[in-house]
Amino acid sequence: MAKIVSIPLAIIMSIVSLFFPGKVEKPDSEQWSTNYTYVFVHGLMGWGEYDAHYKLMPYWGMFGGELLRKLDDKGYDCCAASVSGTASAWDRACELYAQLTGTVVDYGKSHSEQCGHDRYGKDFTGKALVEEWDAENKINLLGHSFGGATIRVFATLMAKGNEAEMNATPADEISPLFTGGKADWIYSLTSLAAPHNGTTAYGLEDSSPENTDSAAYDMFIDHAMEINRNMVTDENTYYFSIPCTATTQNSDGTFKADKSRMEILFQSSADEIGMLKGTTSGGYVVDESWFENDGLVNTVSAKAPSDAPTKNYDKNDIDPGVWQIMPVYQGDHMSLQGGFFKVNTDVERLYTEHLDMINRISK
Repeated sequence: MAKIVSIPLAIIMSIVSLFFPGKVEKPDSEQWSTNYTYVFVHGLMGWGEYDAHYKLMPYWGMFGGELLRKLDDKGYDCCAASVSGTASAWDRACELYAQLTGTVVDYGKSHSEQCGHDRYGKDFTGKALVEEWDAENKINLLGHSFGGATIRVFATLMAKGNEAEMNATPADEISPLFTGGKADWIYSLTSLAAPHNGTTAYGLEDSSPENTDSAAYDMFIDHAMEINRNMVTDENTYYFSIPCTATTQNSDGTFKADKSRMEILFQSSADEIGMLKGTTSGGYVVDESWFENDGLVNTVSAKAPSDAPTKNYDKNDIDPGVWQIMPVYQGDHMSLQGGFFKVNTDVERLYTEHLDMINRISK
């Protein structure tokens, strides 16, 4: 009988906790150096404010309530992009650009021909996420899970463009996303439980290498490492990563799901990730350092992209051009969304403090 009622009781306790959340103080905006718009980008199979069901179940906040409106009430300007739930990081980056600029999605002439899909997508004319966006009116990007790869590809295209697209496309029809020179339009990037170097949740090898234009392909370790080799870490942009963990170590060194912190949705995969090691087809060695995880993403992978400059976060020494690794967050893969069965009432405090920190940065 106890097993039958355990999940309903967990839901009841989570709902009750919503009525007694810890008080989150409003930040002192007089201490801010900037207050650029915050653009939140969801992960695999996620949704944003262009999607009708966002009002019924916000991706950012979940059962804890619409998180971005709570942040708006504290003086931040926040919006939630709606990119494809299964597309590649490239395609999602193109969709993000169209939403930010209020234009038609252009996946690129070279890319679309190579991948065999339409060059143009949805029309966001008159429906831009932000009113003004340029070098003076910058944005801050936050990407959860595969949204982390999305914003990194997006920021790289903004910075250096893409040579293949510039060579294949007449100058009068190429998207400005592919011409580069706009790194200074982005103030900061924050990755949230993002598989920077891939994840072992799907194993070590991709069984369908011909499907190269999808999120599933991009999240395999070898393919994620290939993406990393083409990424830019701009010297004037601030980078932060928030990795998560919701596993505990076994006596034999493997890791297992901490059921008190992890959604039931991830417990099985957490146990599998917590013992998987080996060598990928590309020759990358996955060792014990990959065992700890949040149920979907290996904690070590969420810390920083391979080969990128990194440092542990120090509130007194925040540098641009380097990935600042924030303290590992004690929660599963959905905790930074606000949780599902395990509602995270602390997530509002987390984002309030993080955004406040970014706004206080003084160059």
